[in-house]
Amino acid sequence: MPVRQLDPVLIDQIAAGEVIERPAAAVKELVENAIDAGAHRIEIRLEQGGRRLIRVTDDGAGMPPDDLALAIRRHATSKLPEGQLDRILTLGFRGEALPSIGAVARLQITTRAAGGEGHAILVDAGQVSPIRPAAMAQGTRVEVSDLFFATPARLKFLKGDRAEAQAAALVIRRLAMAHSEIAFTLSGDHLSGFDLPAEAPGEAGLRRRIARLVGEDFAGNAASLRAERNGFRLTGLASLPTYHRASALDQYLFVNGRPVRDRLLIGALKAAYADSLMAGRHPVVALFLELDPAGVDVNVHPAKLEVRFRDAEGIRSLMIAGIRDGLAGMGHQASSRGGEAMLQRLRAQGITHLGAGGAPMPARPLSFVFPDQRLPERPVPAMPHAGFSEPARLSERVQVPQSVQADAGGETAFPPLGYARAQFHETFILAQTGEGVVIVDQHAAHERLVYERLKQARAEGAVPRQPLLIPAIVDLPEPAIAALLDQAEALAAAGLVIEPFGAGAIAVQEVPAPLAGADIVAMIRDLADQVGEWGGSESLSARQDHVLKTFACHHSVRAGRRLRLEEMDALLREMEATPGSGQCNHGRPTYIALSLKDLERLFGRS
Repeated sequence: MPVRQLDPVLIDQIAAGEVIERPAAAVKELVENAIDAGAHRIEIRLEQGGRRLIRVTDDGAGMPPDDLALAIRRHATSKLPEGQLDRILTLGFRGEALPSIGAVARLQITTRAAGGEGHAILVDAGQVSPIRPAAMAQGTRVEVSDLFFATPARLKFLKGDRAEAQAAALVIRRLAMAHSEIAFTLSGDHLSGFDLPAEAPGEAGLRRRIARLVGEDFAGNAASLRAERNGFRLTGLASLPTYHRASALDQYLFVNGRPVRDRLLIGALKAAYADSLMAGRHPVVALFLELDPAGVDVNVHPAKLEVRFRDAEGIRSLMIAGIRDGLAGMGHQASSRGGEAMLQRLRAQGITHLGAGGAPMPARPLSFVFPDQRLPERPVPAMPHAGFSEPARLSERVQVPQSVQADAGGETAFPPLGYARAQFHETFILAQTGEGVVIVDQHAAHERLVYERLKQARAEGAVPRQPLLIPAIVDLPEPAIAALLDQAEALAAAGLVIEPFGAGAIAVQEVPAPLAGADIVAMIRDLADQVGEWGGSESLSARQDHVLKTFACHHSVRAGRRLRLEEMDALLREMEATPGSGQCNHGRPTYIALSLKDLERLFGRS
């Protein structure tokens, strides 16, 4: 078959398959053009998910007739004034969007530049009509009708109208978040539109825009980030580990104002939350990365969704450190949704209020231990110490007042997590705060404290080891033994020294000092199960963190352990002093808080 030159219309249709694969892609290109035109307000209208109509109207600079004629030709753009691809300062620059859309749909552009007259042009499946005068305020209106009517095969691959509308709405939400100084209006069928006013420049305006798009409760459950290193700047909001979603749709990542779904940034985000997020859940973030345009290549993907960084490792390091530092700055705070979830569960069970005429009492009565209740005559087991000194009660390490003290004004002063009042079911601690009550999961909380101290010890040098007088011999399958011995370096750095001991066994020679009295055999078997699941891509630090989590779990105070009042208070004080203590090592909350108003509603007092 001889080689021949393709028809220009066919070339545009092929290009459209790369740039405009669905209505959301067309919406993205048109809204980006409006932003680059300096618009202060952008209105978007969708019908049938964008298949029937996409209309984007802006009040930007507009175009004179000569520019309008060029705009619908391939590789014609106003966004590369110096022709340099290494310093992209705009969202669009390829010059392919309008001709690609015009090749597969009916495209009409009406525009007016400042001080000029309005003009319009129509492109019908690649056929260009002459420019004609048209009434128009300053700005541009682009209407795309019957998308893909010229390429019917593409219509078969589109999803339903609702799915396509939601995909387009997500694109607009991302662009609206990146440019909070612009007002956005979205309307159409199969979606819940919005009308976002322009926000003032600065962090306060950005937070208002994010709250409007993601939800009012997000800002109250997120850490503000501000990190800078080697010319890179990271700002935005990152949710507490206990505030998460079932999907990653509410993860908004921006590079120099450009929404991206970059694998490097997503990987850094996962690494930053690896210590504290529940498996299968995703944090909510709005992160803005700024750097010299010469340090990022945005020309590696037709839809410009992926980028390539010159200093990828520096970007990854900044992301991880910035997020972790921001979360550490939140201290012990846990998501405010814990108490709300508890109230919702009570309501779901028909418990709208309690009292003489309220809902039925629980089938099994709660067993409380109050401060003034006499404990059994048998010795109370000591709570494992979170530090590395000799085993002792937490109360010996943290001085806690035996009763609530009054401040200088005579009012009762409570620390953030209050003072312990009781322990029930020998599992949970009930504490009184200034605003209500806090319920603490004693095992989850102490597990987190131990883990953070083990990590701190590793960062300062090495986890203190305790040689065993008689090595602990653990029988394991050969594959498990091989997996453990392959990770001997990571285990030794975490304080665990193991050696082979004949066929089918290993010998534990040294353990982390806090684990001297733990069940070594059970711990090693749990560790063997986890090591077998490690992937080859995990770093040494990540593997050591896995080991320390297992140690912390075996060292922590268990549910069913009766605690003294001073031990409970000491645990609360250490939680307040430990960043990240609002969630356990598995991402579950370590405590929930109920306000007095919540309690009054349960008892029908409000």
